[in-house]
This record gives sequence, structure tokens and C-alpha cells, in this order.
Amino acid sequence: MTSQVSSPAEQTDTTVVGEQRKPAGTKDVRRLDRVIIRFAGDSGDGMQLTGDRFTSETASFGNDLSTLPNFPAEIRAPAGTLPGVSSFQLHFADHDILTPGDAPNVLVAMNPAALKANVGDLPRGAEIIVNTDEFTKRAMQKVGYETSPLEDGSLDGYSLHPVPLTTLTVEALKEFDLSRKEAERSKNMFALGLLSWMYNRPTEGTEAFLKSKFGKKPDIAAANITAFRAGWNFGETTEDFAVSYEVAPAATAFPPGTYRNISGNLALAYGLVAASRQADLPLFLGSYPITPASDILHELSRHKNFGVRSFQAEDEIAGIGAALGAAFGGSLAVTTTSGPGVALKAETIGLAVSLELPLLVVDIQRGGPSTGLPTKTEQADLLQAMFGRNGEAPVPVIAPKTPADCFGAALEAARIALAYRTPVMLLSDGYLANGSEPWRIPDLDELPDLRVQFAQGPNHTLDDGTEVFWPYKRDPQTLARPWAVPGTPGLEHRIGGIEKEDGTGNISYAPANHDFMVRTRQAKIDGIDVPDLEVDDPQGAAGTLVLGWGSTYGPITAAVRRLRTAGESIAQAHLRHLNPFPCNLGDVLKRYDKVVVPEMNLGQLAMLIRARYLVDARSYNQVNGMPFKAEQLATALKEAIDG
Repeated sequence: MTSQVSSPAEQTDTTVVGEQRKPAGTKDVRRLDRVIIRFAGDSGDGMQLTGDRFTSETASFGNDLSTLPNFPAEIRAPAGTLPGVSSFQLHFADHDILTPGDAPNVLVAMNPAALKANVGDLPRGAEIIVNTDEFTKRAMQKVGYETSPLEDGSLDGYSLHPVPLTTLTVEALKEFDLSRKEAERSKNMFALGLLSWMYNRPTEGTEAFLKSKFGKKPDIAAANITAFRAGWNFGETTEDFAVSYEVAPAATAFPPGTYRNISGNLALAYGLVAASRQADLPLFLGSYPITPASDILHELSRHKNFGVRSFQAEDEIAGIGAALGAAFGGSLAVTTTSGPGVALKAETIGLAVSLELPLLVVDIQRGGPSTGLPTKTEQADLLQAMFGRNGEAPVPVIAPKTPADCFGAALEAARIALAYRTPVMLLSDGYLANGSEPWRIPDLDELPDLRVQFAQGPNHTLDDGTEVFWPYKRDPQTLARPWAVPGTPGLEHRIGGIEKEDGTGNISYAPANHDFMVRTRQAKIDGIDVPDLEVDDPQGAAGTLVLGWGSTYGPITAAVRRLRTAGESIAQAHLRHLNPFPCNLGDVLKRYDKVVVPEMNLGQLAMLIRARYLVDARSYNQVNGMPFKAEQLATALKEAIDG
């Protein structure tokens, strides 16, 4: 869905404004500036679809938004258990926001497990909508409830709305020739209809989606639409919901343009397609399915009309091997994976360093080690990206900061790979990959020109006057070697992993040549042109700098806003380029008495900063599989300022 917005404005995302009432039929409408909703249920209850549809309608309405899908790690955990709970959190507002929110204002709990797993995150006074049909004695005992939380007073601090969602859905669908089990599957659409009424969300998009999704099963489409409308009508008529709420469009939050809601993986896929078009090269993806990177493979496989060739290999090693072969053949080559796959691809990345060919290695980080937490987020692959190969095998490393920024990060990774003839590591993570936000669709003239010139003929003259092609003769500015497409007459040359002789590319075991080649490859990476680090320090007098990278941008920025609103002086900077670092990073760090580095690992960037710049960078770390909360970071940063 796309929407048009006008001029920008800077606001905090920390407060809810006073309420405004106006009549709407028989019920009042209260106006809020932001809301955080969490849908939670069993992994078979359709919570991700429900959240995605609510998000799409919210995006089309024009709100700013940020989402946090949260999946079970198991493919299918036992129904009704805590490990099987799936949730989707959406924060939407009439102003610029940065995170999915710390604590939900509304929880929709489809069963006892969903309630128990999420109630601890709710602030007092939050609204809880529960599906009472699922609160049977057996279901409650399965998650450790000795008595019903709906009746024992444990939820007295909240606004509880008991709704028999299953019964109401089955009743609404009795005209359809469906079994009870089939009818019950639509209860998520009933819940979506109810929440759509509560927050005045558009409905046309969801109904069109259901017609399209179940186009070959019109009865199922009609049943889901009926359940959706029944949920809306229930909200309008029941006495339990006395008011609905309105969150106005974020008309002043963004620069002018056409916007759509986009997830990080989708933005990354679009960025790769755009990069191939801007480079005038075919895009080749060699990949093996792995959570949470598989969506990129799925998406790129749909775009053959843009010259995309997607190859699902039998394993991680085959995937990157095919991609490197495509790079040798003149394609913009990509391989996508997560941390365990990067470990398997390490040898071929080293080969790409030796061959000096452009290759994008996209790592959607997840919790580890080993299989770890496949559906949870982490930033623990930074050191692996920097050093996880044998020998001196440096590669550029870049990291997007938001879901929408994944588009630009893909273009930047392609620019570096093509201009400098090197593999590039792009570090996203599960939080960015699955989360979504509004993205302004760029004009074509805003995209960089990534075209490259292939070698066309001899580039070196021997002492006897003979003109020859030297595959390792370098551009004096970039130190990039020529890119010769196989089959070009006169450009035959040796290739392989054994050390090359400078210039000729012949196999060489000479100690001096190896030393020279190692240092040259390092100098090429060190010399990559990256923008200077921008520092957000409005007064120019802060004593503390908070330095982040990757997906911590949203929580860090929200925390900094909170502190500044409270009168604190603090500076913020965020790294996109992690190798090489921006040239001015050392000077920036020296300007501050204290440097705090929040990371979803045990301090990997802080270690690099300490080693490179001899700065006493302080780590603030979290590795629980979830993104930072803004309030949590604000408290930690306040302690750092005062300490």
C-alpha cells in the first residue's frame, strides 16, 4: 500500500496526548497520538497474518509505524504451550516514531499461553482482549494457571475485555458449508475486524487481500470476509467497548513523496534488483534457505523479468560457489544467509578475496552459536564478518540501521563491491529483516550510477613491445584489478586460490610478492571511499557520545530523545560502515569524555573501537534475542552521563 505525505517534522515518541471526544453514531471516538498493539496466540492462530494486515491498513492510512514480529523457534511447538506462542507488535502514531514500542497498550490474547507469555510486558491500565473460549481448565493447567486469571483478580490492574472469539466466529459463519474446525480458523479475522473498528482502520484493503489470497477458494474468501465484518460489527454493537480510538495520519512526519510499508528483507531484495539495473548487470543469487534470510530468496525468485537468476543450492557452500562463479562470469553476484551459513561460506569468501571479484554476502544475523535462536535477533556476527577467514582476508562490512535503510545499504554494498572488486559483507539482522516501517519510494534519478567497464583488451606492454593482458594490474585510485569476462578474446588468464604474482596473476610462492599482495589487498579495503561519520550533537557541548551500528539505531535514537526532553545533553552517532571505519571516527571519539556502545552482543564493536583508537569505550550489552527497549537504554545512558 502507498500513501502521499507532505512536509517533515521532528517529534518525540514518548508521550500520549490528551484525549479528544467526538460523537460517532452511538459511541465516542477518542483521539490518541500513538498506540502499541500486540497480537498473540498459538503459532497456528494466524497472528502474523493478522498483524501484517493491520499494519498494511495502517500504512495506507498514513500513520508512521514500526513492527516487531516474534516467532517461535520450533517449526511447530505443541499447541497451547508457552514455546508455541507467536506474536506481532505494532506501534503506530501521528508523528515520527523509531521503535515498535516498549510496552503494548493493547494485548489480544487468543489463549492462556498467549496471555501468560505477554502479560508481564503490559503497563498497568493496558487493555487485554482475551478469547474466553480457549480458557478451559486443561488449557490453563498446560501453562501453569491453577485458577482462571480471568476470574481470580490477577488482572484487576488492567482493562479486561473477555470475548468468546471462537464461538462468535463459528456463529457468524453458520451459513457456510464449513466444519466447526474450518470455521474456527477464521477467528483471527474476527479479531482483526474488532481491532480495525477500535482504531478506525480502513477495511477495503483487507477485504481485497482476502479475495486475492483465496481466489481459487471463493467460499473460504467469503467466510474470512464475513468473519472480518462480524468482528467490526461486534465492536460497533457490544456494550463492552464503549469507545473507539483514532490516531491521525502522520502528515508532517516525513519529506514529501510516495510511501509504502516495507520489511527489511523486502527492502534488501528491492535494493539488490535496483543495484543490478543501475550497474546494467544481470543479478545472480546463489543461496540456501535459512532463517531469517529465506525471504530474500523467495522475493528475488519472483523477478526474472528484471534479469534476476535465483539458484537454490543444495547447501551453503554450493550457494556461494555458484555466486562466485557468476561474479567471474560478469554478473552482480549475491549470496544470502545467516550466521551459521557464513561459517560454512568462509573458505569461498577467502577465495573471493584472492580472486578480487565483486560478491555480496548478505548475513541476516540471528542468535547463536550453532543453531541457537533461529527466529530471534542478535548482532553477534560482526567479528566473524571482520576476521572469520584464514590468512589476511579483509572485506568491507556495512550494516543498515532500519528496515527501509536496507534498500540503500544494498546499493552501497554493490557500489563498493563493483568499484573495488571485492566481496562485501552486509550485516542485517532478524529485527530489521522481519520488522517494517514506511519507506519513501525513490525516484530513479536519485539512484547511483553503478555501471562498470569490463576489460576489453591488453592493458600492459612488455619490454619487447608485446601488448598483453595482466589480470592483476590495478587502478591507481581504487587498487581494483580489471574485470575480464570469460570468453573475451585475448583476455585469457589464470584464476584460483593460490597466491598470485603482482600484475601477471601467475602463481607465486615468492615471500616478497606474498607480503606485497597481502598489504595491497589490505590497502585496497582501507582506501575505500566512505562518507564521514555524522554526529548528532545539537548544542555541541555534550560530554557523552552514544555510538551504535545496525538495528540499534531506533532504540538508541528514541532513548536519546527521551534524555534530551528531560534536559540532558548527549551526542549520538551511528555507523553504517564498519570496515573501513569512516576517516573521521577517531577525531569524533576524541571529542567526548565518555563513549557508550550499546550492542546486541557482548561488546564486539566496543572491542574494535578500543583496539583501533585506544578509547575507553563502554559497552552496554544485551543478548536475549530481542531488540533493546528505549526506556531501558535511556536509563543506562543516564547512568553513564552521571557516572
